[in-house]
Amino acid sequence: MQITAKEFQQRRKNLMALMGENSIAILPAAPTRTRNRDVEYPYRQDSDFYYMSGFVEPAAVMVLKPGRAHGEFVMFCRERDPNKEMWDGGIVGPEGVCDQFGADDAFPISDIDEILPGLIEGCDKLFYSMGSNPDFDKQVMEWINVIRSKVRSGAQPPNEFIVLDHFLHDLRLYKSNKEIQIMKKACRITAEAHIAAMKACSVGMMEYQLEGVYLQQFIQQGCRSPAYPSIVGGGANACTLHYIDNNKELIDGDLVLVDAGCEYQYYAGDVTRTYPVNGSYSNEQRALYEIVLEAQFAAIGQVKPGNHWDQPHQAAVEIITQGLLDLGVLKGRLSTLLKKEAYKPFYMHKTGHWLGLDVHDVGEYKVGGEWRMLEPGMTLTVEPGLYIPAQAKGVAKKWQGIGIRIEDNVLVTKEGCELMTDKVPRQIRDIEQLMSK
Repeated sequence: MQITAKEFQQRRKNLMALMGENSIAILPAAPTRTRNRDVEYPYRQDSDFYYMSGFVEPAAVMVLKPGRAHGEFVMFCRERDPNKEMWDGGIVGPEGVCDQFGADDAFPISDIDEILPGLIEGCDKLFYSMGSNPDFDKQVMEWINVIRSKVRSGAQPPNEFIVLDHFLHDLRLYKSNKEIQIMKKACRITAEAHIAAMKACSVGMMEYQLEGVYLQQFIQQGCRSPAYPSIVGGGANACTLHYIDNNKELIDGDLVLVDAGCEYQYYAGDVTRTYPVNGSYSNEQRALYEIVLEAQFAAIGQVKPGNHWDQPHQAAVEIITQGLLDLGVLKGRLSTLLKKEAYKPFYMHKTGHWLGLDVHDVGEYKVGGEWRMLEPGMTLTVEPGLYIPAQAKGVAKKWQGIGIRIEDNVLVTKEGCELMTDKVPRQIRDIEQLMSK
């Protein structure tokens, strides 16, 4: 279940077709990052670079030049080095990049300053994602200035500098059949981890111990890392949206909100469940949870071709506002409360985001100033929530300190949508039954 060399090749062709004639695109690999002293963070390839090549080594640069006589796909990468490989593992090298990854030409990365300006020279358009890598930005401008210094000798620098993201990220927004298969596997592994954690959860555990259940499940099923730092927030910690300290004890009578997903073959799962530490929801927890669950059902019902990106959010907001009105947390007329966005102190984020190679995946949410229409092959999260912080002004104490989010991963299909994470219980009775076992 891997992306084939043929699919990577087709992606490059698709991008070059958008670039047009007499153009060049430059994509750098992700740099290595130092954790502390001489220890580096585990390396993870840049998502754009991986999407276009499948190549996972650092110190590499990809060049696409439509119509180049000696081949359109050029790579610069590390040379083979037995001494370095003895310490850090194998290096593909320029020959391997051609043999294994379909490059038409490959050169040592040490030669890039000599070769790349010649590839850029004479091109009308340069496609590059300026701003994401300041060190590489500086290098690109140095190559351009080399060309500019030779203008009197007939050298021609690019006339246009075009942001590559707009074209490349639009391609990434639509998932292929193989990508969908991989994402479904990531969703299945993520779902099984959530189920295992619900079964393991108990009063007196530390948040990080519950997190460990997720990480163990991910690793056992071939995912060396989560797709993002896991959020495990017990009690009022659930009201901090990006809480990642995960160092408090889980208390009897509290809920625990867990937002965790694995990364499988570079693709992310992203699921949130909120469940009772002792296995049973209180009346107040139940009332708020049912509002969020109803909002999620309503939002998922709006995920279908022909609807736009914001319609699921609008559906969720209306349910949440009405629910808070029914409980007396908000007061007034529904239409007025919606117009004033009175729900925002308790529901401050959007109902979802794109999902793929990045957990908050790429792709514009608006096109030409209008919300983007949903189309088959798009993948997204649907994640309404309610967060009533401790000592919330004007809110009855019984609701305070409760944070709830329910998040699932959804594929837009021709007929509507498919819930890729439906194996994780969402209904209160199903969660309580699972935890009682």
